[in-house]
Amino acid sequence: MEKVTPLQQNPFISQPKWLTLLRIILGFIILWKGFTFFRNSVTVETMLKGGSFHLLSDNSQIVAFIITYINLLGGFFILVGLFTRWMCVIQIPIIIGAIAFVNSKAGMSLSNTELLLSMIVLVLLIVFAVKGSGVLSADEYFRNYTKAAIEPGHTEKLFH
Repeated sequence: MEKVTPLQQNPFISQPKWLTLLRIILGFIILWKGFTFFRNSVTVETMLKGGSFHLLSDNSQIVAFIITYINLLGGFFILVGLFTRWMCVIQIPIIIGAIAFVNSKAGMSLSNTELLLSMIVLVLLIVFAVKGSGVLSADEYFRNYTKAAIEPGHTEKLFH
């Protein structure tokens, strides 16, 4: 009888290493956008004020602050693989808003690189909201760390 490891039992955890690399790149892109918004908060406020959605334009300072810090925090968490699914779910409305309100004004053509990047980020956020962070992540480390004391076999994975 073959011994089944916890990684083989859960199909959402076992994913190829290239998908983990994509998660790290996605986290870096979102973190980079957060730093860009942090440096140019006036630009984000101006984009929000110019929109047709009055709730956002009336509260543009608060919304710009929230978007900036959600991007910084979410990008870092996705980068290290901590609370990945939740961070992706939180980021999806922000990216949809960016596609609908900001990029649509710049033109919905494929030559618009910002629109193309936003679409790729949206697809990756949906993928990682479904798949999770994978084996090489803080989520998996903490999952094994907490199980190390109760279930046999988990301690070996932490030190190899």
